Amino acid sequence: MSTFKIEGGHQLKGDIHPQGAKNEALQILCAVLLTPETVIIENIPDIRDVNKLIQILRNLGVKVEKLEKGKYSFTADNLNLDYLESELFKNEGSSLRGSIMIVGPLLARFGKGYIPRPGGDKIGRRRLDTHFEGFIKLGADFRYNREEHFYGVDAPNGLTGTYMLLDQASVTGTANIVMAAVLAKGKTTVYNAACEPYLQQLCKMLNSMGAKIEGIGSNLLIIEGVDSLGGCSHCVLPDMIEIGSWIGLAAMTRSEITIKNVSWENLGLIPETFRKLGITLEKVGDDIHIPQQDGYEIQSYIDGSILTVSDAPWPGFTPDLLSIVLVVCTQARGSVLIHQKMFESRLFFVDKLIDMGAKIILCDPHRATVIGHDFKSSLKATTMVSPDIRAGISLLIAALSAKGTSTIQNIEQIDRGYENIDERLRAIGAHIERVES
Repeated sequence: MSTFKIEGGHQLKGDIHPQGAKNEALQILCAVLLTPETVIIENIPDIRDVNKLIQILRNLGVKVEKLEKGKYSFTADNLNLDYLESELFKNEGSSLRGSIMIVGPLLARFGKGYIPRPGGDKIGRRRLDTHFEGFIKLGADFRYNREEHFYGVDAPNGLTGTYMLLDQASVTGTANIVMAAVLAKGKTTVYNAACEPYLQQLCKMLNSMGAKIEGIGSNLLIIEGVDSLGGCSHCVLPDMIEIGSWIGLAAMTRSEITIKNVSWENLGLIPETFRKLGITLEKVGDDIHIPQQDGYEIQSYIDGSILTVSDAPWPGFTPDLLSIVLVVCTQARGSVLIHQKMFESRLFFVDKLIDMGAKIILCDPHRATVIGHDFKSSLKATTMVSPDIRAGISLLIAALSAKGTSTIQNIEQIDRGYENIDERLRAIGAHIERVES
């Protein structure tokens, strides 16, 4: 187990380059299973969750070659499907939620797919029904071993296209269904599909492999099944969640930071949401420049009522940044209501911020009211435990703004989503040290 020791209260300055998008990489890596030909992927982040998935692919028989930093080739021409029923896979697959997305490609190409109940963040229930209901509608048989928490789908005669209306716009569910449908017989129509940029990226990659997907970027996807897919090259987008994290870091530490090559057209409401908190963002080419600010004031609605920041499916505000927004508001001028709709446990880390002196009222598992200090009272250093990726980075930002030396334990959670974060923060002036125990 490792910990971070953070000496807070220092201003930062410099350029920071966002890593490749974790959520896109997990989808794209699973898609390599759809073809026996070589797929080359660039800008893959070097983080725990992604590296776990790459190891699962290796164990499955995918030939993986690292070409340079962040660039790999994958060739899935001779897979060992027996691995899917091994104890090793049950252990490895259950520790990574993203492993669920290998099922769609395997089902499409080989007529069967298995997965242990995936783990991941402790942020509340994350249903898999959308995934398996989609597979069933495409003609697969479903089974679940309750004793071993092991799911299986089989389609020995192949999948057949159909119309489906998803019960929720699940990103991973949509990705899994799309990857299954691209090799199904006939046309599949998916309504209420997720349309996040990362899902768009997956669809564009599949089309470059020979798939026929229409409606990319909308919630209505039409997929004409093809007999086979070929290889391709693909570059992963910069991680919008990391970009939002650095915006929050700049505001909380009153620092001047430039975030490089952010792919502005794929950021959606993120820049405007931070502007509503009073944070100045400047578009410089494809960079975001955040000038040093002594403070920032939360806007109210037109009628003067308190601002609410809530999550919603794309193009709404991403739930992965609500923890960052909440922390940023602890030092704003004014108050805000944070409404986390999707996960009932994601706000439970606020007790740690309250211990640091933040003024937060946890209304219920989904809502918290934050009354900002306006930097008239600094957060106080403390010892904390990171419960999940996004809460972990939020506590790290809080520690970097606080007076004194804080300790964050269980930083493996942060490492799951942020590449070499301590080194990158030190490069812009942060006083952070990784302590191995």
